[in-house]
Amino acid sequence: MMEEILIKIRDYADNAHGNQMRKYTQERYIVHPVRVMETLRGYTGRLPLLATALLHDVLEDTPVKAPEMLGFLKGVMNDTEAEETLNLVIEMTDVFVKEAYPELNRKQRKQLERGRIALTSANAQTIKYADVIDNAIDITTHDHNFAPHYLKEVLAILKVADKGNAQLYAKAMQVVTDSLNAIKFQ
Repeated sequence: MMEEILIKIRDYADNAHGNQMRKYTQERYIVHPVRVMETLRGYTGRLPLLATALLHDVLEDTPVKAPEMLGFLKGVMNDTEAEETLNLVIEMTDVFVKEAYPELNRKQRKQLERGRIALTSANAQTIKYADVIDNAIDITTHDHNFAPHYLKEVLAILKVADKGNAQLYAKAMQVVTDSLNAIKFQ
């Protein structure tokens, strides 16, 4: 039953992302949320967290709005799980983006975002760790120029977002520090 729900949610997220592709590999965007969910699945089997992993970029990167997402979720899971999922997706959605704050530079926006993430729930931070792991590996593999900058940003996030699953947190820290060390020797 849970797998059927996750397939419906994956398909919804894939449709929401439409023709978006991963920046470096030109794969359909959905490959990233699926990898985030699979990483997360090694640490939790809770449906709202796994569903959020699949949906974590939808509100930020697509025209879908929260009420529409909630309506969809209530059609595939119970109301409590649907509301928890939506709340987690909202917590995962960057607020301090360039479009909303064009007067701020990237460093200023990332500093504000880091402060916001530090205040998010343990569950949102746990999902963030899986997101960081996937993005860190992808960016380190494909963009040697941007990787040091990105990795330093997410390391700063991890230092203030430490309320989530301790094992996944340790893995995220390890991936980021290993990636930073690998770049130093290239």
